Amino acid sequence: MEYQKENDKKITISDVADALGVSKTTVSRAISGKGRIGTETRERVLAYIKEHNYKPNALAKGLAQLKTYNIGVMLPEDYTLVDLPFFQTCLMGISEVAVSMDYDILLTMGRENENTQLMRMVENHKVDGIILMRTFTKDESIEYLQKTGIPFVTVGSTNYTDVVQVDNDHKNACRELISILLMKKMRRIGIVGGIESHVVTQSRLNGYLEAYENAGLAIEKDIIFVNADREAMIERAVEKLLEAKVDCIACLDDAVCMQVLNKLRKENVRVPEEVKVASFYDSSILDSHMPSITSLSFNVRELGMTVCHTLLDMIEGKQVEQKTLLGYEVILKESTK
Repeated sequence: MEYQKENDKKITISDVADALGVSKTTVSRAISGKGRIGTETRERVLAYIKEHNYKPNALAKGLAQLKTYNIGVMLPEDYTLVDLPFFQTCLMGISEVAVSMDYDILLTMGRENENTQLMRMVENHKVDGIILMRTFTKDESIEYLQKTGIPFVTVGSTNYTDVVQVDNDHKNACRELISILLMKKMRRIGIVGGIESHVVTQSRLNGYLEAYENAGLAIEKDIIFVNADREAMIERAVEKLLEAKVDCIACLDDAVCMQVLNKLRKENVRVPEEVKVASFYDSSILDSHMPSITSLSFNVRELGMTVCHTLLDMIEGKQVEQKTLLGYEVILKESTK
């Protein structure tokens, strides 16, 4: 094991041990802070290293502390180009914190019911912890990681017990937005959304349902369309909602919202004069649309930073909150006037 001096000279752990008349194991324990070693001896080793202005290189430091100084990030293999800005921004937040703490990031991909690459990363001891960037109602990655005991955090909520999770408060955000629309006399608000097995879809849908229940209004199941993740399915859902003469179409995410708006344009349906539109997620793809779209805004960079801070605290053996929910902003714009 070597220690790198600022002038690029190297000293081995054996050199430190010989200079102080102690064993290499003693030096390693002093550096890592682990194992049985006297306080005076530890202080002598650390003082020697400091006096000679030596710093452990990344590999040596990792070996001494039995760490890789890598964290794994698992992206969903089924993400779309529209999802990409979310994952990019979240990764920027993760990276910013990881770099500041001398950690590197290893990316891997996974599908809903397949985690081979994740297993390879963990079982080859390539990382000290894992961040899952998407959660599912039946999540094989979570089930696998729970068995391994490796620290991990999910971006998004999950119903699995004893899982540390960081999420935006999707349910309350959607409940508040729908409640506002109901107060604006929009009684029949249709829903168009994506994959029902995604936990975020469930959270947003539950917020919609709670808003209706709190208002004492009946829920019309025939104007709720989930698992509409393809263009043809979304267009058919819009046709049915127009036939039902809904007051507003609420989209479970921005990608769906853009396709809903495209369909309304094809049908020459004016927004907001003939039907109002809102999105449960605001992103850059909606920025230039006219009229401007009522939506929910979340700080995705903060989400990434919080996730990474939480994982690094777990790796260090610190106590962390099991679930952290970050805030949101309801942005009312022209599409619901």
